[in-house]
Amino acid sequence: MLPIPAEELNGSGTLGPYWTFYRAVAAEQLNRWLPADPSVILDLSGGRGRWSGQAARAGHRVIEVIDFRRTLDGSRLRDADRVRHVRADDLSFLPDASVDAVLAEERVMSIELMAESAMSDVARVLRPGGRALVCVDSLVLGMAILAEQGQWQHLRQTGEVMLVPWPDGSITRCFSSGQLRELLVGAGLEVEWMRPRTVLSPSTVDHVLGSDSRALNYLVRTELDAHPDDDDTVGIHLVASARKT
Repeated sequence: MLPIPAEELNGSGTLGPYWTFYRAVAAEQLNRWLPADPSVILDLSGGRGRWSGQAARAGHRVIEVIDFRRTLDGSRLRDADRVRHVRADDLSFLPDASVDAVLAEERVMSIELMAESAMSDVARVLRPGGRALVCVDSLVLGMAILAEQGQWQHLRQTGEVMLVPWPDGSITRCFSSGQLRELLVGAGLEVEWMRPRTVLSPSTVDHVLGSDSRALNYLVRTELDAHPDDDDTVGIHLVASARKT
């Protein structure tokens, strides 16, 4: 199904050129998505600091939720004047309608197996007109992992919730575009758009960047100018933007 191991496609491998491209695409998607006016943004993306830092540098105030199991180093505190770090395992510390936007990057809704409850809490804290940006593992990735594990009997069950074990013992929940839409709509949000994070294959990216390292910006523009809405037949991750009406 995929020409390289699924672990590589999830970011834990060594596909340097592809992941350089992937990160550039994600950063530009966020640039285009962030509110035009200074806003309060809730970052649920796992305490890695990259998303909150980018939002802070764009002039927004950010509440970054940090998993209790993670520690913060000094590099993640450089934007501390605009980023408030909160250690919490739910959003009970926030009142209703208190933030303008929510970032749920780094596959956080795939790692959070109670995703429906988490998304309902996201909708609760969003102000009317507020938006959420959500990234999840796709069925393409899930089926590739199951195939590598020899779990052929599960590959036909794509109409159901797909929970896939990783070698490290963790579980990821993989979504079709329809399932991701149901997750967002079920929480009371209106889907603005949905697409694979990338449609260009790792082999294509590696070939182009191997020929000309200056082609990265061209590849990113090509990726983001494509419009594969709701297409879950390509790409390891799905990304969606949804609004609270």
